[in-house]
Amino acid sequence: MYNNTFFVGMDVHKENFSLCCYDIGKDLISHHHKTASDYKQVLIYLTSLRDVFGESASFICGYEAGCLGFTLYHQLTEHNVKCVILAPTTMLTVKGKKKIKTDKRDAENIAKCLAHHNYSPVHVPTDQDEQVKEYIRMRDDHKLALKKVKQQILSFCLRHDLRYEGGSSHWTQSHIKWLKSLKPEGLYAEIMMEYLLTFDNLTDKIERLDKRIEEFASKEEYREKVSKLSCFIGVKTQTALSVIVEVGDFNRFASADKFASYLGLVPGEDSSGDSRTRLGITKAGNTHVRRLLVEAAQSYSRGRIGFKSKELKSRQYGNTPEVIAYADKGNERLRRHYYKMVLTQNKKPNVAKTAIARELACFMWGMMTDNIA
Repeated sequence: MYNNTFFVGMDVHKENFSLCCYDIGKDLISHHHKTASDYKQVLIYLTSLRDVFGESASFICGYEAGCLGFTLYHQLTEHNVKCVILAPTTMLTVKGKKKIKTDKRDAENIAKCLAHHNYSPVHVPTDQDEQVKEYIRMRDDHKLALKKVKQQILSFCLRHDLRYEGGSSHWTQSHIKWLKSLKPEGLYAEIMMEYLLTFDNLTDKIERLDKRIEEFASKEEYREKVSKLSCFIGVKTQTALSVIVEVGDFNRFASADKFASYLGLVPGEDSSGDSRTRLGITKAGNTHVRRLLVEAAQSYSRGRIGFKSKELKSRQYGNTPEVIAYADKGNERLRRHYYKMVLTQNKKPNVAKTAIARELACFMWGMMTDNIA
């Protein structure tokens, strides 16, 4: 099948592309070429290869997931060029030799991985999913900016001995009211005013962005899926929608364990002979979803086993009895498992929460693939 198929490895960067062609039949890499970072140059390169290998030659191009996202993939696909995005953590690398890393060698490794299928492809989302994903990540960037401003305000108050006596909780309504009532001397008053203006602007913007995300979640293509995932404790609209658009098709994972592995929530292993050492989680795959699930797992460290808050009941309302029963089963199991690990097995809370995040991912896979029996 590979008699007339050639594999083009592309090491892509912001400023340039390094290209090469691999002939699996002859086990030969040739036609190294460095060009500007423009998909048109890749098309010109493929045209020149057809002049060498004949018009009947077919090409499979590939590059590592990175700064270019899916742009190059869509550009080549629109011109009927088969393209694959390789997940870097799954690519086979040669061990035991002194490492020499160059763009040329990287392109060669990509081409060989393509030919021998020593990689896992990155899931390419739909255009709609990609836009919603970027919007949510933009909102998260503003959330980080707000967190930093809060830290700066508290640090400013501490440096100038402005101490809040209204309790230990910060950023409550009474705490914000106290901040706005402060009257530092001289230029300090202007500094505090500017900090608080930034705080108010970011707070208002995040509130507006959250409402927009709620609108996305209410669209027909997302409504039912978001409603199902929101039946789990700690999973609200934004988390549910983020998981949906980041993962895409849950059915591409053969099992719940495969999905947890994709998120990097499974433990690593270092074994040799009879020696077997379990490591921390691999942290491979989608960092954004993994962080969201670990944050959601925090909610299982609080509350009574089997208890359902009014808010959770409200989120579950409208789903089928089977979906609600499955979510309740998961919620009870995860909370029970957390308390067992911490109270009877002496596991550290953060270790237990990470284990709960893995199980939560498995329950989510079951919910999204209708494996809820």
